[in-house]
Amino acid sequence: MEKTTKTEFTWSETDEPHATRRKLILAAHPEIMELFGYEPRTFWIVAAIFIAQTTMAWWIADKPTWLLLLVAYAFGGTVNHSLQLAVHELSHNLCWKTQVYNKYTAFFANLVTGFPSSITFQRYHMEHHQMQGVHGVDTDVPTDWEVRFFDCAWKKAIWMFCQPAFYALRPMIVKPKQPGFWEAVNWCTQMTYNALVVYFFGWRAFGYLIAGTLLGLGLHPTAGHFIAEHYEFTPNQETYSYYGSCNYVNFNVGYHNEHHDFPKVPWSNLPKVKKIAPEFYDNLPHYTSYISVIWRYITDKRISPASRVKRQPSKSARKDD
Repeated sequence: MEKTTKTEFTWSETDEPHATRRKLILAAHPEIMELFGYEPRTFWIVAAIFIAQTTMAWWIADKPTWLLLLVAYAFGGTVNHSLQLAVHELSHNLCWKTQVYNKYTAFFANLVTGFPSSITFQRYHMEHHQMQGVHGVDTDVPTDWEVRFFDCAWKKAIWMFCQPAFYALRPMIVKPKQPGFWEAVNWCTQMTYNALVVYFFGWRAFGYLIAGTLLGLGLHPTAGHFIAEHYEFTPNQETYSYYGSCNYVNFNVGYHNEHHDFPKVPWSNLPKVKKIAPEFYDNLPHYTSYISVIWRYITDKRISPASRVKRQPSKSARKDD
C-alpha cells in the first residue's frame, strides 16, 4: 500500500481569509446584515428528532443485532449527526436571543446521542472561528501523530471511522481546559437520560443510541463535511462549501465559506448569503458529493491528515495562552 506524499502541513503567514472577505462582502452587499438573527425552528427540529430517535430505541431493543446495527447506521447515524450539527448552531447562539436558552436546547439535542458534548464543543469551536488553523489553538486540525500514523489508504479509512474519538480526545491533548459549571450540568442531564433509557428500555436500546452516534460521526455520508470543510484539496484553499442534498439533514453546514464569513447568520439563511453575493462564492472550489470527498481523501496519496493550512500563534495569543 502506497504511503501518502503529503507529510507536512501547509503553513501560512497571512490571516485567515474570512474576516477580509466579510468586510468586502458587507461593503458590496450591506443587506446581508438583515440575515443575522435567530432560527427558533432549530428547537422544533431537535424535538422531532428526539421523539423519533427515542421511539426507535424502544422499538429496536428486542430486534436482531444485524437489524439494530443496520438501523443505527442508516437512520440513527443520520439523525444523531443532525443533532450534533444542531449543537453546532446552538454553540453560535442562533436559536434563541437568550444565550442560556441556547444552552438548554443544546443539552436537549445531546440527549439521544448519548454523549454530553455541547458545552465542551462550544468552548473549542469558538476558538476554531476566531483563530482558524492556529497551531495549538484550533483543535479541529489533526495532531502531528495523526499525520505520521495514518499515512496510507487503509489507515486513513480507519481514521475516518474513528472521527468521533479524535474529535472528543484531540482537544484534551492539544489544549486541555478546566471543566466548568455548565459542563457539570450537561453531564448530569445526559447521565439522567441515559439511565432512564437503560431502566425503561434496556441496555440494547442504549447501545443503539451510542452506535448511531459513533457510526454517524464516522465513515458515514453525512460525516463527509468533516473532510470537505477545511482539508486542502486545492492548494492554499482552506475552506470549502458543499452544495448538495446532505445540507437538508446537516443544518446547511455545507455552506461553510458562507458560515465562516458570517457566523451570526443562522442555518436557514446561509443559502441566501450565496444568492445575494454570488460573485464572492461562485468562483471558489466547492463540492456536490460528500461520498466523493471521502473516497478521494482515502484513496488519493496526495491527501492526508496534513492537508490543512496552519498558522503560528501571534505573540498576543501566546501571551494569553
